[in-house]
Amino acid sequence: MIPYDKREGKIWYNNDLVDWQDVRLHVLSHGLHYASCVFEGLRVYDGLIFKLEEHTERLYHSSKRMDIEIPYSKEELNSATKKIVLSQNVKNGYVRPFVWRGSEMMAVSAQQTKIHVAIATWEWGTYFDPKLKTEGIKLNISKWRRPAPNTIPWDTKASGLYMICTLSKHEAERQGYSDSLMLDHEGNVAEATGANIFFKDKNGHLHTPTPDCFLDGITRRTIIEIAKSKNIKVNERKISPNELPSFVGCFLTGTAAEVTPISKIAEHTYKVCNLILDLSASYDKLVRKRKAA
Repeated sequence: MIPYDKREGKIWYNNDLVDWQDVRLHVLSHGLHYASCVFEGLRVYDGLIFKLEEHTERLYHSSKRMDIEIPYSKEELNSATKKIVLSQNVKNGYVRPFVWRGSEMMAVSAQQTKIHVAIATWEWGTYFDPKLKTEGIKLNISKWRRPAPNTIPWDTKASGLYMICTLSKHEAERQGYSDSLMLDHEGNVAEATGANIFFKDKNGHLHTPTPDCFLDGITRRTIIEIAKSKNIKVNERKISPNELPSFVGCFLTGTAAEVTPISKIAEHTYKVCNLILDLSASYDKLVRKRKAA
């Protein structure tokens, strides 16, 4: 894989298209030292960006919660995102817009820092090995927990919130797993390191944790809409780890993960059943059926 700092093309950087390898930020940027950075992740399918406006709306929400004022309008960022995807000729890939504080101040306070915005995009396939998406991935259970909602801006896509996700995923991979299940501050099931989670019970109903201390994913909401359109009952509720043996199916949802079946969480095993495969196929059909205006 080509390192991300060695790739070719352009990156939209503070309203200019800059050569990919010439994009720079100072090592004393506040965003690097104090995690004053928010971002989004979008997918491109057949040259079209899926749910661009929703992702931009969430980027602005995250920025506001982090006391960061984006120096561009939502319309300008939507236009810039389309522009860079077209410039890079991305047909099926990923888009990463991000906003961070600059290097004008180096302390906890950052009132005078410049706000920077960049958007990068590249061709990208499945997040997990395609074979694992049919057989189901395996998760361990992380020792790290999602913090209480009164301790962090939990409803944002902010870089600092992903520190324990990286630690959890590294540990899982060292143990031979693909990802890690994270519990919340109360010990209930929360999510994986970068995706929401759903369970199927013996009656064909779906159960998913209430997003009260972790991100309510755009893909998560989309899958709930698809499931309800198929008359599949969806229960959003607290889920105890003690319930894991009672479920028969399990899957992740996320912009990167899309719909990824799970075959095992710790010692608990699950089937990659038709309901999950059907939801995955319906999601794939939804993201690819749109046509350019």
